[in-house]
Formats: sequence, structure tokens, C-alpha cells
Amino acid sequence: MRGFLIMLALLVTATLAQAAGFRSIEVPADAEGPALRRAMWSPCSEVAGAIDLGNLTVPGVKACPIVGDKHPLVVISHGRGGSFIGHHDIAETLADAGFVAAAINHPGDTTSDMSRSGDLSVFIERPTDIKRLIDFMIDASPAASRIDPSRIGFFGFSRGGYAGLVLVGANPDWTRAADLCEQSSSHICDQIRGKEYPTQPLTRDPRIKAAVIVDPLALLFTDDSLQAIKVPIQLWGSELGGDGVTPHMVAAVDSSVVDKFRAAALTPRDRCLAGGFKCTI
Repeated sequence: MRGFLIMLALLVTATLAQAAGFRSIEVPADAEGPALRRAMWSPCSEVAGAIDLGNLTVPGVKACPIVGDKHPLVVISHGRGGSFIGHHDIAETLADAGFVAAAINHPGDTTSDMSRSGDLSVFIERPTDIKRLIDFMIDASPAASRIDPSRIGFFGFSRGGYAGLVLVGANPDWTRAADLCEQSSSHICDQIRGKEYPTQPLTRDPRIKAAVIVDPLALLFTDDSLQAIKVPIQLWGSELGGDGVTPHMVAAVDSSVVDKFRAAALTPRDRCLAGGFKCTI
């Protein structure tokens, strides 16, 4: 957890709060996609209680008044078949440290709705979902007036990690899945074999100033396709991977993207200053 907060210290040195405020949110449906639902966490001065979410109890304070102003925002993207609550511990820790955090269920690729999980379209829709979430959080959410829109970070796991890499500039190459699909009869592989690649433009979001990418589904990226990434990335990789993610994929992102920033040998304060922020770290 300490490493995550050091990474996002590139955006701000946050004021500590007492607990995580919690409330449900809904991004309205629009021309870019269906309604996006779930939750935001925010700094709160009250003592944490227990919030019953039905199948899970989490610490926090429902609808707690937000403490302070100009908070950085971190948006969170879950993995295939996951949900907004999968990284609630990250969101709670961020809110306790003075961040606003927001997470959604990706339509068609979440625990309660897997209807498009096996279709290439989700790889276009996921980055768009996150861009729409950011729009909502800084323009219309209950925290909008308390968020500094110049300080936005991202956290994504597995397919969420893929979405984060696309949002900050990476370009997927759909043909790279061909070898993996040789022994598969899945619908996605049928699309790959039939060269039924998505034609919609990829969504980018230059408002994201730093990202934590966890076990990314990075099969679709080449070294060249990752070179467009210009923001600091902190990469988390598990020992064995899973659900299509391999340690080799994570290592490829590490050598293509993370090493570029590591080679600069900058301290967190150096990078903070380079981004034009007022830095106290």
C-alpha cells in the first residue's frame, strides 16, 4: 500500500482524514454508452463504522460530508467479471489519505452481467467507461466542487490494467492474439480468426497524470505500441498471473514503459516538480 501512495504522491501530498466517506453514484447513459453505476469514496472526519453492501461489509461512513477541497481523484477499473467492490481496500485507503476515489461496474463485463465479456467490444468500451466516469466525477458528482481536475490518477487490474494503458496512449494490435487463439473456440477468438477487429476509435484521456497498473492483460501490446505512454506508471505483477495474464506480459510492460521512467532516476519530488505541481514531498 505504501508504494501505491508514493506513486500518487506525484499528484499531491494529501491531508489525512479520519475515515472513508462512501456513497453510491450513477453516471447517466449518453451517446457514448449505458449508465455506469456504483460508488465513490471521499475524505471524512467521522469515525469509520460498518457499511452493509448486502454480500459484503466494508468500513466507512455513508454520505459523510467531504472534508477539505482540491482533492486529487483516482478512478478504479476492475478485471474481467469483477466489480467495483473488488478494490474497496485501495479506495478506502486513498480516501483516508485525502483522495477522492471512484469505481464502477463495467457494463457487460462484471460479476452481475457478463453479457459482453466474451466480445472484443469490451476492449473499446472499457477505456470509454473510465473517461465518462472522470467527466462525471469532475462535472456532476457530489464531490465535483471538491476535486482538483488537474490531479487525476488511475488504478486498474487485469482488463482494467489494459484499459489504463490505452487511456494513457498505448495502441493494441489485435493480430497478436492469433497464436493464443489457435486452440480456443471462444467467441473472441472467432472474431480474431475472422479479423472482425473493432473499428471504433480508442479513447484516450490526457487528464490522467499517473497510473498504477496491476497484472495488465497486455498481450495486445508491442514494445512500439507502448512507447506513446508519457505518464509515470507503477506496475504491480503477481507471481503466477491468471485469467489470461502471464508474468511475461507484465515483464514486457515493465521493460517497455516502466524502465523508461526508472532510467531517468528521478525522485518522487523531481517528477512532481516536472509535472508542474506545488510539491512538499
